[in-house]
Amino acid sequence: MGDGMRQAIVLVGHGGVPKDYPHDLVITLKRLEAQRRGTGGDLSEEERELDRRIRHWPRTPRTDPYKYGLESLAAHLKGMLDGTLFALAYNEFCAPTLEEAVDEVIAAGARGITVVSSMFTPGGSHAEIEIPETLAQLRTRHPDIVLRYAWPFDLNLVATMLVQHINEYREA
Repeated sequence: MGDGMRQAIVLVGHGGVPKDYPHDLVITLKRLEAQRRGTGGDLSEEERELDRRIRHWPRTPRTDPYKYGLESLAAHLKGMLDGTLFALAYNEFCAPTLEEAVDEVIAAGARGITVVSSMFTPGGSHAEIEIPETLAQLRTRHPDIVLRYAWPFDLNLVATMLVQHINEYREA
């Protein structure tokens, strides 16, 4: 990344439903999402509002342990990036969105952005379909910004990391 451009990393996690969020609203949001995907239509105003509401719901470590777990991972990662611009994003249920995080680092001066998912395994629609689709839209919106997607993961590297972790728990 030594190409003279100000670089940024955006870590994208899945996102979780807060434990205290009204269940009926989650069901309605998922129903609207399924209908939209089935018809290939755009977000309805109702779906947009429900998405906004759940993403901005107040959270605590008790009500959304995933968010706080991902933020902890992000803090470790950011500390290893030697001052590279960094942002955290969520695929669903939580803010900021990938679009918002990319806009944030662009506003801070990034001209080259690498997006990486916390979802390591192949086969998931978020990492394999939704994030690439969002990046394609962002490339159209920001043609002067270099957007890279660090995907798919090298499964040998992931397996190596897992073996190292497993070995810390094995009995001697």
